[in-house]
Amino acid sequence: EVQLVESGGGLVQPGGSLRLSCAGTGFTFDDYAIGWFRQAPGKEREGVGCVKINDSSTYYVDSVKGRFSISSDTAKNTLFLQMNSLKPEDTGVYYCVVGLICTEQAMGLPWSFDYWGQGTQVAVST
Repeated sequence: EVQLVESGGGLVQPGGSLRLSCAGTGFTFDDYAIGWFRQAPGKEREGVGCVKINDSSTYYVDSVKGRFSISSDTAKNTLFLQMNSLKPEDTGVYYCVVGLICTEQAMGLPWSFDYWGQGTQVAVST
């Protein structure tokens, strides 16, 4: 059974940084696309970024390029989202996801990802 557990969310001031973690069990990181979605209040879920280790594919939504970075510790089956230069519009619930492909198209379709964590809240505010 695939399980994903996020942690690391919180309240941060604009310009600050946070690192989210996602601990995964029940699957091998190398074989799947793993990434992050977010959902702001009153808005639809938005793909933030993804990686697929065995084919080196990566994707980031334009609004986070240069500020966010996805990395992983495959020995611990843990995914990270390093978020720098945070803006109020980055506020939302962040979800760790697992699917088959990491592409711009897949990140535009939340149902492309079969497994979701419970989410962790990120608030960027003064």
